[in-house]
Amino acid sequence: MTVFAFSSENWQRPADEVNTLMELLLMALGREVAQFHKEGIKIKFLGDAKSLSKPIQHSISKAETLTEGNSQFLLNICFNYGGQWDVLQAVKHLVETGQALTAEALEGALATAHCGNPDLIIRTGGELRLSNFLLWQAAYAELFFTESLWPDFDESELDTAIAAYQQRQRRFGKTSEQVSKTNTLAENL
Repeated sequence: MTVFAFSSENWQRPADEVNTLMELLLMALGREVAQFHKEGIKIKFLGDAKSLSKPIQHSISKAETLTEGNSQFLLNICFNYGGQWDVLQAVKHLVETGQALTAEALEGALATAHCGNPDLIIRTGGELRLSNFLLWQAAYAELFFTESLWPDFDESELDTAIAAYQQRQRRFGKTSEQVSKTNTLAENL
């Protein structure tokens, strides 16, 4: 699961709101990480940590180090993240290391290289946009939009999103007929 906790554009919000969000992150890390570790959850932060305060950088590093061996569940937290930043930092890495600029190499240099691309992206709050979230990775993700605000998004809403996802045919550029033939062949094996 990947959550978009703070975008690189969120710095433009009022300073008191940004400060509150930073305090919430520090508080959540201090309060939740030990329980996540106990439950086998691996925490990975995606985003530009260099521009975050030293206490936040330290807490992020501590959380990732504590949970790095966990394998029950992966929780990616996008904090000071933007899809455009992600693609740009991947390209810079490929250029600096002399690698060929291919789709496969770029995907391997993205912040999500460790987990692959999402199948479903849920957007809360009634917004009908990706807001610079996982732009490259979202190419074939199914999108689900809900009016519910994130704090109100509950298990019932998640069930609704998953049910909608299950009704969709994932074609990845193919026609419905091609997908049906592939599925029929796979079922007969």
